[in-house]
Amino acid sequence: MSDDLLSGQGLVVGYGGRPVLNGVDFHLRAGEVLCLIGHNGAGKSTLLKALFGLIPVQGGSISFLGRPVTGAEPRALAAAGMSLVPEGRGVFPGLTVAETMRLGLWAVGVPEPERAGRLEWVMSVLPMLRDFYQRRVGTLSGGQQQMVSIGRTLLSRPRCLLMDEPSIGLAPKLFQDLLRPIRQLQQQTGMSVLLVEQNVKEALKISDRVIVMKSGAIIREALPADLSDNSKLMELY
Repeated sequence: MSDDLLSGQGLVVGYGGRPVLNGVDFHLRAGEVLCLIGHNGAGKSTLLKALFGLIPVQGGSISFLGRPVTGAEPRALAAAGMSLVPEGRGVFPGLTVAETMRLGLWAVGVPEPERAGRLEWVMSVLPMLRDFYQRRVGTLSGGQQQMVSIGRTLLSRPRCLLMDEPSIGLAPKLFQDLLRPIRQLQQQTGMSVLLVEQNVKEALKISDRVIVMKSGAIIREALPADLSDNSKLMELY
């Protein structure tokens, strides 16, 4: 039996009739952190968005938890256990963190009696949220906003977490401060993580496996240790 949690076979995805991905095969194993790297325009975010149902798949198929989900909408995938931390954070600046979390609980369908417990669980993963819980998101720093985005995503207690370039605008130390609790949670729960990232050096520190994309194709699969040398990375770019 395959240990793949999420997979794509022969994926064809594009915009306006122009393919970005053409026949891509992809798999995310149960209980791993998989880092997806590549140059700008390689197709990383396009693959992630297709897996989460944000972009229609023109060819091929997607499976999640052993079941076909090609063409499924994001809400259905979220209900099945997949969640996305979007590029650019996707937060509402006029809402407080508390309001953002209440909206998130409603959006993922957490029953009313379970909401306080679910919120407390997220706070245990990201305790720094308490420090600015009543502030408006638009007044927060970039790192704090990213923490809000991650916390909101965790409200569904996902089995599969997709993260689209969470390091944008963040210093390396702050990026690690955000990733460390995610790695700890993943190790404790067996959650799978697909991390699309440009900050390769920092992302490799928490990854179990790496795939490299170039021009809409996966050109290499490796272990983080295989790419620890900068010269090896430069060859791939």
